[in-house]
Amino acid sequence: MLDNLNWWEIGALLLLALLIFGDRLPAVINDGLRMVRNLRNMARNATGDLSRELGTDIQLEDLHPKAFIRKHLLSEEDEAAIRKPLQGVYDNLRADVTGVHDELKDVANAADLRSDGRRSTATGAAPAPAPRPSYDDAT
Repeated sequence: MLDNLNWWEIGALLLLALLIFGDRLPAVINDGLRMVRNLRNMARNATGDLSRELGTDIQLEDLHPKAFIRKHLLSEEDEAAIRKPLQGVYDNLRADVTGVHDELKDVANAADLRSDGRRSTATGAAPAPAPRPSYDDAT
């Protein structure tokens, strides 16, 4: 959760919390931890009730609809039977996208200005002037 924060930012957040809550900070932290514990217990009780009602072992991760159907309602044969018609469509679509990608790459290589230093046009016009350096390039 805090992977993208460095130690200075965490320290600044703690200092800000200390300034906002003052001497009530330990009580606020205690209330927050109690709330997290209660939420965790409620989730554990809900999954226990659900698994008891359904007669199967259910984990919290299994409550996602796709995972629930895959694990508890479909057998491996049923899942393979559902995937089989869609696999052909997926393979055809992937081949078409790969073909379009290759064609776009060929067009990009043909229009690449860096290949010989100038663009060849059908009218034989002069090559385009070199781009001017910008302020961002200099800094």
